[in-house]
Amino acid sequence: MPHDTPLVATIVAGLVLAFVLGALANRFRVSPLVGYLLAGVAVGPYTPGFVADRALSLELAEIGVILLMFGVGLHFSLKDLMSVRWIALPGALAQIAFATVLGMALGHALGWTLLGGLVFGLALSVASTVVLLRALQERHLLDSERGRIAVGWLIVEDLAMVIALVLLPALAGRTGADGPAAGGLASLLGGPSLAATLAITLAKAAAFVALMLIVGRRIIPWILHYVAHTGSRELFRLAVLAIALGVAFGAAQLFGVSFALGAFFAGMVLSESELSHEAAAETLPLRDAFAVLFFVSVGMLFDPAILLRDPWPVLATVAIILVGKSLAALAIVLMFRHALGTALMIAASLAQIGEFSFILAGLGVGLDVLPERGRDLILAGAILSILANPLFFVVLDRLRPWLERRGGAADAVAQPAAPAGPPVPLDLADHAVIVGYGRVGRLVGEALARAGRPVLVIEDKSELAGELRGQGIAVVSGNAAAPEVLAAASLARARLLVVAIPNCFEGGQIVEQARAINPALDIVARAHFDAEVEHLRGLGAGVVVMGEREIARAMIEHALGRPAPA
Repeated sequence: MPHDTPLVATIVAGLVLAFVLGALANRFRVSPLVGYLLAGVAVGPYTPGFVADRALSLELAEIGVILLMFGVGLHFSLKDLMSVRWIALPGALAQIAFATVLGMALGHALGWTLLGGLVFGLALSVASTVVLLRALQERHLLDSERGRIAVGWLIVEDLAMVIALVLLPALAGRTGADGPAAGGLASLLGGPSLAATLAITLAKAAAFVALMLIVGRRIIPWILHYVAHTGSRELFRLAVLAIALGVAFGAAQLFGVSFALGAFFAGMVLSESELSHEAAAETLPLRDAFAVLFFVSVGMLFDPAILLRDPWPVLATVAIILVGKSLAALAIVLMFRHALGTALMIAASLAQIGEFSFILAGLGVGLDVLPERGRDLILAGAILSILANPLFFVVLDRLRPWLERRGGAADAVAQPAAPAGPPVPLDLADHAVIVGYGRVGRLVGEALARAGRPVLVIEDKSELAGELRGQGIAVVSGNAAAPEVLAAASLARARLLVVAIPNCFEGGQIVEQARAINPALDIVARAHFDAEVEHLRGLGAGVVVMGEREIARAMIEHALGRPAPA
C-alpha cells in the first residue's frame, strides 16, 4: 500500500510540472511564470487527474515569500527606505484608496454589502510581493531609484493590509453578517472599540520595528558573525534560514505583523553586516524553489469555469487591477515630479495582485462578509493579472527609446546617476571591457588602469555607473546580456572582455554573444564549479578562473616557494 505523503506529493508534483510547463513556456518565448501557474491549474481541484493538497501548497508558498522578502531586505537598507518615504507613503495610500473605491463600486453593482465591497476593493489594491520582486530582479532594477520606490510602495501596502486584517474581524463583529448597521458608513467606521483596536495594531507594529532597529540590528549581525567564525558553512546556512524564518514567525505571533514584513526587517538589519552578500547567496536556491511553489499554489486556486460563468464581472475586476491601479500609480508618481519612464515602471510593477489578496479574500469569506463569488473574482483577477503583467514590461521596453527621446532631460533630473538615453556605441578601440564592477571587477579595472590600458565598464546599477562616470571611466549602463548593451561596448574593436559577474548562466549568454561579435576577442570569465568552467569554455571563453583553484594555487606557490603547476 503506498504511503500517504501529501506534503511530498505536493512538492514533487508542483516542482516537476512547473519545470515541464515552465520550460515549454520559455521555449515559446513566454515568461516561465505562465508555466508555473498552469502547473497549479493542472494539479488543482478544478481539473481532472491528480489533485495536490491546496492547504499545504499555500503554506509552502508562504515560506517562499518569507525568504524572498528576507533577500530583498538584505539589499534594501533603512537609508534606502527613508529616501523614498515622501513618495512611497502618500503614493501607496492614495493608490489603495482609489482602487478600493473602484472595487466597492463594482461590489455595489453586484449587490454586495458595504463591508463586502470594502474587502473586495482592498484585495484588488495590493500588489503581489513575489510577482513585483521577480519582475524587478529580472530587469536588475532592485538597486535603482525606481526599484527602491517600488519596494517602498510595496512595504506601505503590506503595512496597510496588516492593519486591514486586524481590523476586519472587529468591523465584521460590529456589522454582523447582514451588512452595515443602520448608521451606514459612519456606524461602520466609528466607535471607541474600533479606535482602540487600531491604536493597539499600530502600537504592535511600531514596537516590532523599534525592537528590530534597536535590538535586532545588534543581535542578528552578531549571531551571524559568531557562526561564521566557527568555520562551518552548514551552520552558517542554517543560521541564515533560522534568522529569516524565526524572525518572520515571531513577528507574526508576537506583534501581529505579516510574515513578509518580519522577514523584510530581519534582512534589512542584517544588510549592515559585511556577511550580507554571503547570506543572500545562501538563501537563493531555496528562495527560487519556494517562489515557484507560490505560483503553483495560486494556479491551484483558479477555477477556469468562472471565465464562462461570470465573464463581465471578471473583465471589470481585471480592468480595475490592470487599468485603474496603473493609472492611479502613474498619475501619483508624475504628481511628485518624477520622470515619465519612472512613473510607467512603477505603474507596470503594481498592475497585479497576489498573496495578501488571497488572505483578505479567505478571511472575508470566513467572516461571512464577502460572498464566495467575490473570492472567485479575486482569484480570477490575480491569475489573469499575473499572466498579463509581463506584457506591460514588454510594452515598456518597446516604448523606452521614445520615452527617453521625449523625457531624457526629466530622467536626468530625477536620477542624476543614471544614463539619460539608450546605450550609445562608444568610439573606443583596443580596449578592455569589464562586465560588472563589483569586488572582482573593480580590482581588475584598477589594475588595467594602472597599466595604462583603456577600460570600458558595463554596469547595471545606475548609481555605480554614475559614480564611475564621475571618475572619468567609460561606462555603458544596462544588463550586458542584452544585445544592444553589448553592441554599445564596441566589442568588435575590443582586445579583452572580462566577465566579472558571479552568475554563470548570465555570464554564458554574454560570452556566447561576444564570441559571435568578435571571434578573435580574448574572453576571461569566472566560475565556482568545474561544470561551470566547462559550460563557459564551451560557449567561447578562452580563460575561466575558478576562485577555489586560484586560492589553492597561491597557497601552493607560497608553501613551495615556486610557481604552482597549472
